[in-house]
Amino acid sequence: MAKKISFLACMAIAISGSLVPALGLEDSVGEAGIEALRLQTFPYNLTGRKISIGQVEIGRPSKFGLDKAASEQTVFELKGAFYRNKSALSNRFVDDHAAQVATVMISKDKKLTGVAPQARLYASAIGPLDRAGQPEQCLATQHVAEQNGKDVRAINFSFGESLKRDPRPNPQLDGLALLTLCIDWSARVHDVLYVVAGNQGKGGIAIPTDHFNGIITASSAKRQGKFTKIDFSNLSSEPKGIGRRLIKREINTNNRRGINLVAPGNNIEIYDLKGKSISASGTSFAAPHVTGSVALLQEFGDAILAGDRRTKLGLNWSMDSRRHEVMKAVLLNSADKIKDRGRGLQLGMTRTLLTKKNRNWLQSNAYWNDRIPVDLEMGAGHLNTYRAYQQFSGGRWSHKNLIPSRGWDYAGINLYSYRDYQIESPLQKDSYVAITLVWDRLVELEDRNQNQRYDVGENFRDRGLNDLNIYLMSADKTHTIESVCASRSKVDSIEHIFCAIPKTGRYKIRVDYPHNVNDPTQFYGLAWWTFTSEGLSSQN
Repeated sequence: MAKKISFLACMAIAISGSLVPALGLEDSVGEAGIEALRLQTFPYNLTGRKISIGQVEIGRPSKFGLDKAASEQTVFELKGAFYRNKSALSNRFVDDHAAQVATVMISKDKKLTGVAPQARLYASAIGPLDRAGQPEQCLATQHVAEQNGKDVRAINFSFGESLKRDPRPNPQLDGLALLTLCIDWSARVHDVLYVVAGNQGKGGIAIPTDHFNGIITASSAKRQGKFTKIDFSNLSSEPKGIGRRLIKREINTNNRRGINLVAPGNNIEIYDLKGKSISASGTSFAAPHVTGSVALLQEFGDAILAGDRRTKLGLNWSMDSRRHEVMKAVLLNSADKIKDRGRGLQLGMTRTLLTKKNRNWLQSNAYWNDRIPVDLEMGAGHLNTYRAYQQFSGGRWSHKNLIPSRGWDYAGINLYSYRDYQIESPLQKDSYVAITLVWDRLVELEDRNQNQRYDVGENFRDRGLNDLNIYLMSADKTHTIESVCASRSKVDSIEHIFCAIPKTGRYKIRVDYPHNVNDPTQFYGLAWWTFTSEGLSSQN
């Protein structure tokens, strides 16, 4: 069955200080990369205005009126600057790397425009690693999540903690490091999508790349004018060959997938603190492409909630458009895998993404094995912010009614039950369907002083991950054993289907809840994209 300062020691990153041709940020944000520039122009006019996002690193970008360096750097302006959970002190812990990451997200420069130039960015510096461990990192994370009246939609992590510094005996990427638990707790409590730069190996930033409730990002390189190749700086796909012991320590335990999404990260042109154009590479610069994209989508969603686009577009919508599970499902489900041949059967995808060994998604074990939801190198595919907009703008649809070819839902399901989403129009033979289901691992704070906030010295309790599955079935079938495609991982918080329709007909999506380890009610985000008898018009 097919199934579908100085601070940079913590980050495996290559930065060139020389001037380079204009081949980076404009390309990565534009058509060659994630197609976000298209959304910044008429008729969309999405720039992230009034949307708050966050950044946590060892250092921080400069802030105008606070730091001397800000007088030389004029391409963006921070909304808030902090040192851990306090206001930042003038000229302290200002860092080039943090400024470069911020440039990708919110640069207003005409030459090098960021993904969401009008988003509100709150940034916290943790400080030198010899004085800041995971408790201080969690404190800073919580502080950023609480900004803007606790309405920060996404937080960027272009840094991480080495396993060598983790105080646990024999530490592994098992999701139990304090910072990893902190992120999964905060995602649920603060309803924020965490975007984490993927581990690039060589003893690098392993923690918190083993978290469950956000997005782990790999980086891509440009080939023949488009970002289509997994960059060689990313961690090897399998623990084989030279260095396999190190690689094995730096991938998730229990065969969990370590990458969810790919974004541009090779030769990205950005500005340093002095306003000089440089070229930089690494997953550090892939992650902010995703974080900035969340700001664009959330601006669109909030505009619908405000009513100025709801009537015009005729969309079903709700406040659940702000849920981090919905954002995660939308971004993953709209990712590019296989370039469309022009008829829309491949859902209008704009590129074929290749691994370091030139495998495409249809050659991955994630495509053929229904126990593996996404590829170890490629995740669900390459970020395409314009396609994510298309996915999101399909609107929210409940299982209680027929659903259109493209849309999303946020809902709860009870143990030992299932939800069937009946697709309104027949699906065409040989067309592809993409379906993504995401839900949270349940992490709770062991709140000693009962103030409902994390304090240094407190810990978290992992209550585990409930088991959800998804199936694509003919509309007249009742048993999942008769499904056309399925995703049934036992260890991941993502289920993902990308498969071809065997014959033209009516189909349904089933969300199934067969087993729990904590609460009997589980909430989830679901996104789907199909090719129906509506044809190409539904893909434009």
